[in-house]
Amino acid sequence: PGGYPELHGNRLSANGNFLNGLRQAQAREAVIYGECGGFMVMGDTLTDKEGVSHAMAGLLPVATSFAEPKLHLGYRDLTLLADGPLGKRGQKFSGHEFHYSSLTQMAGGASLFEVGNSKGEEMPAMGCRLDNAIGSFAHLIDSR
Repeated sequence: PGGYPELHGNRLSANGNFLNGLRQAQAREAVIYGECGGFMVMGDTLTDKEGVSHAMAGLLPVATSFAEPKLHLGYRDLTLLADGPLGKRGQKFSGHEFHYSSLTQMAGGASLFEVGNSKGEEMPAMGCRLDNAIGSFAHLIDSR
């Protein structure tokens, strides 16, 4: 899933077929991976620019918000923190971030990536993993 959910929170929240399809896929242990907007939809709630919170799929115990937009932009060096569907712990990826929404709560699961910026500076861990659901704001470009 993906594609500017912060602009369509009400419609997404009302789309039971879509959200239930994601939940059913998780229940049958399909791997579900979301980047950026997909990550937001996989979470518990998404808050739009008016401050209205919309229920999302609930696959990951995270809340995201567009209520106070902040630009997150740049290339990222990403390292997996644990074995999983994307590879073994320590697997490295190149990626980028371009979004205005923020992670406002992570009430469980574990971070997905250790992160550095293009200058080699350490950044906060990113993303969430819980069972077969994984996601982050990063767009993966390539593995290294």
